[in-house]
Formats: sequence, structure tokens, C-alpha cells
Amino acid sequence: MKGKARISVAGKAHGKINFELVLIVLGIVFIAANLRAPITSVGPVIAELSDHLHLRPALVGLLTAIPLMSFAFLSVFAPKLGRKIGLEKLLLYSLLVLAFGLFIRSFGNVFLLFFGAALIGAAITVGNVLMPAFIKKQFPSKVGIVTGVYLVSMNFTSALAAGFSIQIGELSGFGWRGSIGIWGFLALLGFLIWFPQARKASAVGSQPKQKSNSSLWKSGLAWNIAVFMGLQSLLFYCFAAWLPTILQSWGMSADRSGWMLSFIQMAQLPIMLVGPILAARMKNQRPLVWVTFGLLLFGLAGIILGKTTFIIPSVISIGIALGLAFTLAMMFMVLRTRQTSESAELSGMSQTVGYIIAACGPPVFGALFSLADTWYYPLGLLVFTAFVLCKVGLTAAKDSYVSFE
Repeated sequence: MKGKARISVAGKAHGKINFELVLIVLGIVFIAANLRAPITSVGPVIAELSDHLHLRPALVGLLTAIPLMSFAFLSVFAPKLGRKIGLEKLLLYSLLVLAFGLFIRSFGNVFLLFFGAALIGAAITVGNVLMPAFIKKQFPSKVGIVTGVYLVSMNFTSALAAGFSIQIGELSGFGWRGSIGIWGFLALLGFLIWFPQARKASAVGSQPKQKSNSSLWKSGLAWNIAVFMGLQSLLFYCFAAWLPTILQSWGMSADRSGWMLSFIQMAQLPIMLVGPILAARMKNQRPLVWVTFGLLLFGLAGIILGKTTFIIPSVISIGIALGLAFTLAMMFMVLRTRQTSESAELSGMSQTVGYIIAACGPPVFGALFSLADTWYYPLGLLVFTAFVLCKVGLTAAKDSYVSFE
């Protein structure tokens, strides 16, 4: 209700309120921009990084999995911290932690590399969990549009991070350290832009609660949403961590393989802008789940059967599918709840369960390759994941609420 009140006042004080809303949207854009780039910037330089630090494939996969494990273990606490500290203040603090984690991950030793990855994961967790609830609170009648802006910002920056990672390292003169460290400055910029919101901090808990977090853990619908969240994240992070390495092993240059990952990111942008609007207008989202499944199978088949021959249509298909899957995961947290507080709790549960699943992806993918010495077995795991994603997605897409099944 508070979000509605803020927006409805716009007509009474156009100058001040409009400026505040512009700052809010700009803040959402910059927080979103910090939620993927710190991870996708690693993939294109993973070979250089692992050679320099003498990391084995399973340990390289663990490096990508550490932020996901942070998401898994900390997501359930984010709504509670948001109520205690204040939504906006907690988001502000997370940007500082993110910047610090990015810098020490890039310019420290092996221990700091992994410790920095854990801090990055903790900081990103806050944005992952609380931004859907913040959008629901602040823009209750424009959830689809604002969610679209949020998702496009997140993935546009992610695409830039993947596509220009090699070039950033070369231009900076710091190699892989510069490639993954430069994003600390984006976190600091986000901190400055979000600072005005922190001064007017309001907790999610100021909204009346309908159901406690414990009730959601007993909800079958909530569990399907959580598993859907996990499987689509597993797919994304496996591609982010391993696609450039796979393509390089098949003869593609490091620079071009980074752009293939970037194409996946860019292909997500249109669907992430339109998808939330479509999902918000549909009674159930099952047709969108079927489209996601079909595109995933097409893209994976192109990579498995054609290797680099059909790589561009394959990665574009996968990008659209992953964009639609992530859009659905975010929208389920809003569309399947009635209250802002409940949305935050469902987001926390979904991302706790979801990222436990997702964190297994990159190291298992790497371990399968180490055991079989071929990419076909780990890629086959992704095909199986697509089938399970479709199954749970069809249930999560039904027209219902987690509190009133």
C-alpha cells in the first residue's frame, strides 16, 4: 500500500515526486547491473586465471559455485535483515561489500580469490532476494514493466562483462585481474546512486504479513517455484562458467568464445523486457514454459551435434530460453503472492533452495568432464535438466497463490 501511496502522490508535487521516482528507477537499474557482471566476467578468462593460479577443473568450477552457495545459505536470512535494517539500507550496504569483494578477489592470492567470491555472493544475495519485493512494494501496478527494466539492466551489463572481459584485461594491463576487478567501480557507482534511497529506508516488514516463512516451506507450489528457480540458475551458471572453455577446446579463439557467451546474454534482453509484461497479463504462464523448453532443446542439440558449426543460432536459442526462464522465476515470486512481505519470503525460500541446486552445477559439470574427458556427458546433464525444468515449471505456472493452494 505504501508503494501505491508514493506513486499516487505524483500529481500533487510533480517536480519533487517525479525526481524521486527517477532516482528510484535509476537505483534499480544500477543495482541490477551489479547482479550478474561479477560472475559472467570470469568465464572468458577462466583458462588464463586457472593457468596462472594452477587451479584444477573441479576447483575452477568451485570458484563459480562459491557465490551460488552464498546465495543458497544466505537468501533465507535476507528478508529478515531487510525488516530489521531496512530494505534500502541493506541494499546500500550490500553494494559496499560487493565492491570490496570484487577488489580482493581480483588482486589477492588464491585464498583471497575464494574469500572475495564468497563476499560477492553474499552481496549479490541481498539484491537477488529483495529487489522483486522492493519492486512489488514501490510499483504495485507496474510490476511487469519495472521488472522488465530490472532484468534488462542486469543482463545487458552481464553481456558486456562477458563480451569485453578479454579486452578489458588487455587494455588495463592487468590481464585477468583487470577483467574481473573493474566491476568494483560499478558497485561503487551504484552505491552513490542508491544512497538517497537509504536515507529514507523503510523495511519490508512495515507491510502486513499474511503468512510466515514456515508456511511457505509446506507449500507444494512454493517448492515447485524454488526448484524451477534452481534449475534455470544451474543452466545459466554452467554456461557462464564453461561455455567459453568448451568452445576453446573445439578450436575457437578465447576472444570469440567470450562473445558467444555474450550472445547468450544479448539474446535474453528483448524477452526480458517483453516477458514480464506478457506473464503479468496471462492467467497462467504454461505456454511460456513450453516455449522455454523447446528453445533449450534446440540450442543444446545444436551444440552437441554441430559443435561450433551451428554455434550462433544455438547460443541465441539458449539465450532466449534462459531469459524467459529467469523472467518466469522472478515473476512467479510476485504473481504467486499477495503481500510484499510474502513475496520477499518466497524469494528468500526460492533462492535458498534454488541456489543449493544451482551451486552443484558448475563443479559437477567440471567433474564429469574430468572423469569422461569429453564434453558430451556434462552437456547431456543439461538436456536432462531441461526436461525437469519443464515439469516443475508447468506446475509453478498454474493460476494460484502459495498461501491459498
